[in-house]
Amino acid sequence: MSIVVHRRKKLTSAQIIIFGFLGVILSGAVLLMLPFSSRQGAATPFLDALFTATSAVCVTGLVLHDTATYWSAFGQTVILLLIQIGGMGVITVAASFAMLSGRKISLKQRSTMQEAISAPKVGGIVRLTGFILRMALLVELLGAVGMAFVFCRDFGIQGLWMALFHSVSAFCNAGFDLMGTTGAFSSLTRYAAEPAVNLIVMFLIVAGGIGFLTWDDIWVNRLRLHKYRMQSKVILCTTAVLLAIPAFYFYFCEFASLAQGERILSSLFQAVTPRTAGFNTVDLNGLSEAGQCIIIVLMLVGGGPGSTAGGMKVTTIAVLLAVAASTFTRKEYPHFFGRRMEDSVVKNAATILLMYLVLFFFGGLAISMLEGLPMLTCLFEAASAVGTVGLSLGITQGLSALSRVILILLMFCGRVGGLTLVFAALSGAPKKAAKLPREKIVVG
Repeated sequence: MSIVVHRRKKLTSAQIIIFGFLGVILSGAVLLMLPFSSRQGAATPFLDALFTATSAVCVTGLVLHDTATYWSAFGQTVILLLIQIGGMGVITVAASFAMLSGRKISLKQRSTMQEAISAPKVGGIVRLTGFILRMALLVELLGAVGMAFVFCRDFGIQGLWMALFHSVSAFCNAGFDLMGTTGAFSSLTRYAAEPAVNLIVMFLIVAGGIGFLTWDDIWVNRLRLHKYRMQSKVILCTTAVLLAIPAFYFYFCEFASLAQGERILSSLFQAVTPRTAGFNTVDLNGLSEAGQCIIIVLMLVGGGPGSTAGGMKVTTIAVLLAVAASTFTRKEYPHFFGRRMEDSVVKNAATILLMYLVLFFFGGLAISMLEGLPMLTCLFEAASAVGTVGLSLGITQGLSALSRVILILLMFCGRVGGLTLVFAALSGAPKKAAKLPREKIVVG
């Protein structure tokens, strides 16, 4: 008699991350379906609740219902908690609770935490997670205090809740807002000329988008830039360029009719918010097609790895530009700041770019065919979803159920990350030691 032993297959880090996000999204959807989550006291349809929960956990900001006027205080609180969990990462939040309760973090858990925040090594991951938690809460609190003066002036005591909500939403690059009482789906257009709100929100967006490892470098090394990780230098330099160039474009080409102060703030804000926050202070439908295309590119690029931002990440674009530069100059290998990159990094960057472009293009194409809407408008919506941004040209609420499902899938893929999905799907595939014969192929 033979005895068959079934070995329990353990989940990989990538699979744990995916199931963690799925679990939080489904739990959030169930809570948002409850009658007391809406102001009307009626149960919200499952697809609407799932869309909102996905948008919150994936820190996107695309909405079917105005957050301020449709959801009750309970529903808004659920959305805020989902944004916080999604922004900091499901694994990071779970590890934070484990640390606060005094539980010991196993090596497997540390490895998952490392992958979740894109840390370079397992060593010091618990300290880094504690730093992330403290830094996030401190920055969000400071942002809320700064905006409370303006919001309390305009909304009374309710301004305290609004300040906290917008601070968390901005730091987590979510784009959810509570300005619907002054105009449904109006975002921050009311404060286009208000320096305090603009500057604080922009700071929070950039702070959340450059990545926690970069903040760790800034905290530990201060102004000693030569001691920063190469990754931190690349993120800071690329981010500065991707903020400056669009801001100049918007200032000179899009907002010439605005008063000088509002023109400067609007140009800066529209350069910052696609990376990947989703707030807006101007009507995006009023931009030229060139301006909308620039925003699409910025939405796809996103922020830094290990951050609250989505997108294919600034390091992906930086790596590919370095590869192109090394090819043009006939250098042996691409490099940054006197350090060369591993071949695997270049392969990953090329793969991520291809995956995002495929999701972006075919997602937009499918929505355009289903809804009969202009292709550029649908590509804008698809880029916003897969880049987890939340900016829209106003078509989200009128989309059919199938188009909403497409956006849900794009948001989830954009937040979890294309490589994480691939690694999770192929984790059981056997590795082949043998190498195939090599033959040349001409490209270009």
